[in-house]
Amino acid sequence: MEERSSAGELAETLRAELNRYSPGEKLPSSRSLVERFRVSPVTVSRALAHLAAEGLVVTRPGAGAFRAGAPAAPPPAGDTSWQEVALSADASAEAVPRTVDASAVLATLAAPPSAVIEFTNGYLHESLRPERAMAEALARAGRRPGAWGRPPVEGLTGLREWFARNIGGAITAADILVTAGGQSALTTVLRALAPPGAPVLVESPTYPGMLAIARAAGLRPVPVPIDTDGVRPPLLAEAFRVTGARLFVCQPLFQNPTGAVLAAGRRAEVLRIAREAGAFVVEDDFVRRLVHSDAGPLPRPLASEDPDGVVVHVCSLTKATSPSFRVCAVAARGPVLDRLRAIQVVDNFFVPRPLQEAALELVGAPAWARHLRGLAAQLRTRRDAMTAELRTRLPELALPHVPAGGYHLWLRLPDGADESAWAAAALRAGVAVAPGRLYFCAEPPASYVRLSFAGVAGLAEITEGVRRLRRAWDGAPG
Repeated sequence: MEERSSAGELAETLRAELNRYSPGEKLPSSRSLVERFRVSPVTVSRALAHLAAEGLVVTRPGAGAFRAGAPAAPPPAGDTSWQEVALSADASAEAVPRTVDASAVLATLAAPPSAVIEFTNGYLHESLRPERAMAEALARAGRRPGAWGRPPVEGLTGLREWFARNIGGAITAADILVTAGGQSALTTVLRALAPPGAPVLVESPTYPGMLAIARAAGLRPVPVPIDTDGVRPPLLAEAFRVTGARLFVCQPLFQNPTGAVLAAGRRAEVLRIAREAGAFVVEDDFVRRLVHSDAGPLPRPLASEDPDGVVVHVCSLTKATSPSFRVCAVAARGPVLDRLRAIQVVDNFFVPRPLQEAALELVGAPAWARHLRGLAAQLRTRRDAMTAELRTRLPELALPHVPAGGYHLWLRLPDGADESAWAAAALRAGVAVAPGRLYFCAEPPASYVRLSFAGVAGLAEITEGVRRLRRAWDGAPG
């Protein structure tokens, strides 16, 4: 093989030779592959990254590449015929005016003045991003044959396979649609699953961007209260019964803003309740890759436990990389996938191929696993630092739950406190915070504030930011 041979050709050759090795057996070293095929170390690295992204090999830094174990047998197929009823538009639904209010979303995207410490940022600070790995992945992707051509409208096969493996269960690449970020995915899903005027059940509190999506689509958000164990099944069942809703949007893992994780005893109950209501559950699995190093094993996605197409799963690479790395997957089974694909094509055609190729390069490289391990440790350190500072300097604020994943804390203010006034005072003191009112679609039961620890430069900014919050609290009216 000559030097000019591509990494794709080398990957194809190695793929054909994998049957020579038992699952878990080590492959030849990179040096021996370089000598055998007369290619550069970069070409060998890229070829192994291709195979790793396909789930055929496992790379271990410092140890080499190994043949992956045999994939588990797929679960039996479920029954998606119920979707024919759920997807039927209700022509009698009362019209709800569409309100396009992006103020809550823009508040998280707008850069504050340079002197302001940003406790509102929903993305990683640049010091936490895998910028070198992303740049290298983008450079490699741009040199791939056909990288600048038109991709399949559903997304690159290799990338869809990677997402499907990470979701698990009965999900396959055929069930995956690649979209341009989580916000775009949720917009497509809500438009596909509910006609204008219909109710949509949401966790209370919930992500303001999702409320904005629902209202812009002419939907009527209906709150379902949650606690530290996630949504409360009896209240969910009652909300379905009273409203006739066919859609429930939730974040079962490290929910935004509370950080709650849906308890093991509630998971099957939520799916049962939705199935009996003939409704979909939209699982926004937005921060699974922002787990903290002390979290322990994570619960599997709800979609992996659902053979009947009840769950429409949304998961993105953006939170763990960069706000500009907008690559996301929607997983759905049954006829609903055709509707999702149609809306995606009408709205956006497809996600740009170079970005998909770069995502495939990134997640298949050893640097990806290293980044996630380092990020888990960094987020835990930042969370602990902010928690300690708040308990020392602002004991008036209650912190009912310290999450083991995500990027923020959810604090309750004392009864009678004016969260808007305090947020304004905090901004004058040089720190931006998110008032809790934005996270409720009805009247909030109390005053809250959300503080992000991932979007600041480091521990010094966390300490200084909480010190400024103390000063604002002492001077804020109410």
